[in-house]
Amino acid sequence: MTTAAARAAASPLPEAFVYADEVVPDLVVELSYVGADNFLGEPVDGYEARRVILTAPAAEALRLVQDDVRGSGLRLKIFDAYRPERAVRHFLRWAETPDDPAIRRLYHPDMAKRDLFDKGYVAKRSSHSRGSTVDLTLVASDAGGGPVELDMGTRFDFFGPESWPAYAGLAGPQRANRLLLRLAMERRGFAPFAMEWWHFTLRDEPFPDTYFDFPVR
Repeated sequence: MTTAAARAAASPLPEAFVYADEVVPDLVVELSYVGADNFLGEPVDGYEARRVILTAPAAEALRLVQDDVRGSGLRLKIFDAYRPERAVRHFLRWAETPDDPAIRRLYHPDMAKRDLFDKGYVAKRSSHSRGSTVDLTLVASDAGGGPVELDMGTRFDFFGPESWPAYAGLAGPQRANRLLLRLAMERRGFAPFAMEWWHFTLRDEPFPDTYFDFPVR
């Protein structure tokens, strides 16, 4: 049995899914929805461990992206990957609760949370649940060796036109960093999303019409 086959046989994941950190060397994993540092301000249903799960083709494509950017002294940092459908239902319940002023100021200062779905910033059925979508950025090492995010102009999950990849109000280095990420992802078969600079879906995803709900663990 090959190493890949042995890993698949021992995996608790559904067939065709893998732990991306076992496929892609040196990933920086944040996985924001495991904890409370996210736009809900609380851990999200279905996220039980800080593990990056993707379909095998998406993980392999991501490995190629990591190989490409490593030549420039960069690495990939993952905010989110596979997302259980129960997490999306959690988002929907959150939208029905009153705004938290501190959270709103950080993530959606110019719109109420109930408007995020109608305006397309948060999906009622997410491509993440198909297993081939990833939210990520680029990081470099600082003088102490730790990963430092490149300046993309906004934080992850900032809901507003400032997060659109084509937003015109960026400084030159921010625009260049977004372009660097987009070109690296497109080169290996990922398609960008017009409203979020961090969001990419594998063009030839294996489950284009299937939404999964197994937990991240």
